[in-house]
Amino acid sequence: MLILSIDTSAIASAALLNGESEVLASFASEDTRSHAEVLAPAIAGLLADAGVAGPDLDALVVGVGPGPFTGLRAGIATARTLAFAWDKPLHGVMSLDAIAVDAALDAWRLGIDEFAVATDARRKEVYWAAYRSTGGTPELLDGPHVTDPGAVPALPVYGAGAGLYPEALHAVEGFAQAQPTAAALGRTAVVRLVRGLPLLPSTPLYLRDSDAKVPGPRKRAL
Repeated sequence: MLILSIDTSAIASAALLNGESEVLASFASEDTRSHAEVLAPAIAGLLADAGVAGPDLDALVVGVGPGPFTGLRAGIATARTLAFAWDKPLHGVMSLDAIAVDAALDAWRLGIDEFAVATDARRKEVYWAAYRSTGGTPELLDGPHVTDPGAVPALPVYGAGAGLYPEALHAVEGFAQAQPTAAALGRTAVVRLVRGLPLLPSTPLYLRDSDAKVPGPRKRAL
């Protein structure tokens, strides 16, 4: 099994994984505002370096957010285009799960039963979801939501949202800057595919109304 995973809910990232959840090649930017410019060339280079052509893939996976409109659209549009061009199935995964998959294992080691994942939603808000760690595997309990940081449950928090708002969120050491990545997202998807568990469609989880508004009628000049 070969899976191409893409996520642009925060940074732009892509990864190629096999059926054992092994990451064969990956790319991740540090910029949260240049997804459209860097993603397609990065995917082309990633596949070329791995000696894999699009038709060799078994499926594509894309992070469906939550995330900002522009960044999230870039990843989902790219994934949908490639899946159509290569005639491959496309699956969605909630992007916060890409942090939760590693957070759950860390929480299990620390004896933490429940935790939250939070990322930057801008406008002094965070995207967040609450999870339970069951033997090191994340189980979604609540979310996703977009709220003021103060509305996040009083739980240990994994993700860059905690690093941005330390006065409101209790960040877990080592995870205060964590962003969703395609590599972690792909590992989550591969496990679910192998186990025959359902995945999401590629419908984006924006959680907010668009800032773009249809202009009203022009006022008549006097």
